[in-house]
Amino acid sequence: MRSSFVLLVGLLLVPSWLNAAVVRDVDYLPNEHYADNKDRLDVHMPDHVKGGPVLVFFHGGALRFGDKSRGDGLAERLLPLGIGVVSVNYRLSPAVQHPAHAQDAAAAFAWTVRHIADYGGDPARVTISGHSAGAYLAALLALDPIYLGKHGLGFDSIGGAVLISPFLYVEETARDRPKTVWGTNPDDWVAASVTPHIGPNEVDFLLLYADGDEAWRKAQNERFVIEMSIAGTKSIRALELEDRDHRSLMTRINEPGDRIGALIRDFVAKGQ
Repeated sequence: MRSSFVLLVGLLLVPSWLNAAVVRDVDYLPNEHYADNKDRLDVHMPDHVKGGPVLVFFHGGALRFGDKSRGDGLAERLLPLGIGVVSVNYRLSPAVQHPAHAQDAAAAFAWTVRHIADYGGDPARVTISGHSAGAYLAALLALDPIYLGKHGLGFDSIGGAVLISPFLYVEETARDRPKTVWGTNPDDWVAASVTPHIGPNEVDFLLLYADGDEAWRKAQNERFVIEMSIAGTKSIRALELEDRDHRSLMTRINEPGDRIGALIRDFVAKGQ
């Protein structure tokens, strides 16, 4: 089988910090051929856990930069806690424009639900996450049914959403961003935003942001939680992490005393 072949050629032991394995460059869209391996993902799994929870992670970079290697540090943090990580590449602007990024994210999530059991994970315990722009993509998957619906999946396939310092209200964010991401039409910005999807939602949400994040980003995170709660979403909260800024939320995730790993562990355990 193809997945078995990938396992054989891509398996690398990572004994420096855990008996674990990573399978790199798995093609989650075998019928597509994206440049720069943008249709590939890495599967990080602890080898002492079978049928364990998995976090699908979308990297940040303003939908214009970055790649799945940004999930390596998160995997280093979570694998000792028994949580696998699937770190995803997706197409970037200016090569593509919204909604292509979110469509790729949905395809990667669907691949994970359908194939993660082959790697030792539990398809019924798949949480979505991301940092910055990647957290925005995770939010869209948990809010707009069109993305997962294309793959025959609903919100009940999502074990929860951990949004690490996202932007959310595109009608505000797009004003100062390159127009190659969401275009020039303000109506399209609203359509790409969380705004049309504020309402009761059965997905559990955890938002994490830094005390050093910019004020506008903090405000968007806090407003999203308030608006979703008022609209009837029962499980949603935001936490501000001390002594961090937007970048160091991820770059310092493996330092002693960092809270993100424990917060994700507890969040995933709550959903079991």
